[in-house]
Amino acid sequence: MIAAIHNTFKGRKTIAVCSSVLLLCFLITILAPWISPHDPVKVNLELKLQPPSSDYLLGTDHLGRDNLSRLLFGARISLGLVSMVFMASLGMGLLVGTAAGYRGGWIDYAVMRFCDGVMAFPNLVLVLGIVGIFGPGIMQVVLALLFVQWVYYARMFRGLVVSLRERQFITAARISGSSSWKIIRLHIIPNVLPPIIVIGTLEMGWAIMDISALSFLGLGIQAPTPEWGAMIHEGKAFIRSHPELMLYPGLLILLVVINFNLLGEALSSHFGVKKHF
Repeated sequence: MIAAIHNTFKGRKTIAVCSSVLLLCFLITILAPWISPHDPVKVNLELKLQPPSSDYLLGTDHLGRDNLSRLLFGARISLGLVSMVFMASLGMGLLVGTAAGYRGGWIDYAVMRFCDGVMAFPNLVLVLGIVGIFGPGIMQVVLALLFVQWVYYARMFRGLVVSLRERQFITAARISGSSSWKIIRLHIIPNVLPPIIVIGTLEMGWAIMDISALSFLGLGIQAPTPEWGAMIHEGKAFIRSHPELMLYPGLLILLVVINFNLLGEALSSHFGVKKHF
């Protein structure tokens, strides 16, 4: 019993700490235009590769741009895109997966076969293929990640809805005359959201890595827009003389991904949710 209490307290502490770190990161994305000391895209070759100083707290890059300002604005791109992809893919997955699981029949079969086809490919390979076809850019990256991610949520929602639709409380609601929409809204969705939140939290870490990987390969966010993966790509030419150009954005990616993963693990234990469906 003592061990269970300790684990519960530890889990809540992890949730509080990770949530605070991530909220701070998202707050930075909102306040970046006001707290950034310099223009993140302004080039000044006279100040290139400057060490940290009172004017440039983290120094400057190879084009004389302020590293700190670029990191702050890079958070807007990385976290903003991840949030956009997460909300859109969650909404699509909720709509399609719930409809397929609750209605069953040929709709369920068609949706699941399509999801199986998409999930047959590794995430990053499929995203690379889509971006390679339509070209690099922010919109292409968002659409590629959305196309890959929503099928996972749809399949998870479908599996959870199938396990719930024959439960006694759903049958009782159906017998009492409740409409399908009312049953889904009041009884099914509240019961499937906790596991989806857990999976979504873990997936957001992977989405950040995917966006950064695409930008590092030159297929994602294009210069001069500041983004953490693109900053690593630009800094690799100076890895021996100025490794901090790669180190700064790499550490931020590591920090955010670790906190998303730890938060997902803690939420999984808190809700008693299995992470694999």
